[in-house]
Amino acid sequence: MYAERACRLPGAVVWTSTPTGDGPGRVLPDGCMDLLWHDGRLLVAGPDTRAYVTEGVQGPWAGVRLFPGTAPALLGVPAHALRDRRVGLADLRPAAEVRRLTARVNAAADPARGLEEAALALAAGAGPPDPLLRRVVAALDAGRPVAATADALGIGARLLHRRSLAAFGYGPKTLARVLRLQRALALARAGTPLAETAARAGYADQAHLARDVRELAGVTAGELLGRRR
Repeated sequence: MYAERACRLPGAVVWTSTPTGDGPGRVLPDGCMDLLWHDGRLLVAGPDTRAYVTEGVQGPWAGVRLFPGTAPALLGVPAHALRDRRVGLADLRPAAEVRRLTARVNAAADPARGLEEAALALAAGAGPPDPLLRRVVAALDAGRPVAATADALGIGARLLHRRSLAAFGYGPKTLARVLRLQRALALARAGTPLAETAARAGYADQAHLARDVRELAGVTAGELLGRRR
């Protein structure tokens, strides 16, 4: 069972998940990084370039899904260092700090709320988010081409690529592709026919959408849309 709500950290989402044991779960790329709590430990999920399969993972999870580009400042590492990885928070932050945060979450009546407090504490010690990154996400999520986005921001394609690697874990073309997939899934799950979904999300045609789903999610569109998150 999965549930989510808005977080007090701007742009972030607090979620909880309890695997049902009826097959592997599939976490899709979304441009985000997550602070996780599971089995009394704090973990970090790096930015994914493909679906992360959770088969065999038992017990409840809590997470704070951070807005794209904001996690590196909280964690003190560039996003590309964590691409397609799950690591302990203790591998990234000072041990004493992680012990305090872990104890706070484990002592909370609701681990999700305790994790939210931990994320707020990390954010309080970090600098403010780079407003340029939000403009990058907004432009790409609106379907603007990467070159046009770089020109509009006045930073050039090469600099945009370097800053994207550090902030998002991959280049702007991959980020645009991931965000397009998320737009398509939102439309399809709302009942929009796949051909119309492909056109509205920015794909060349339905076959293009099907290829992207297969490559990023590892299953067909029909299989993916038949699953519950």
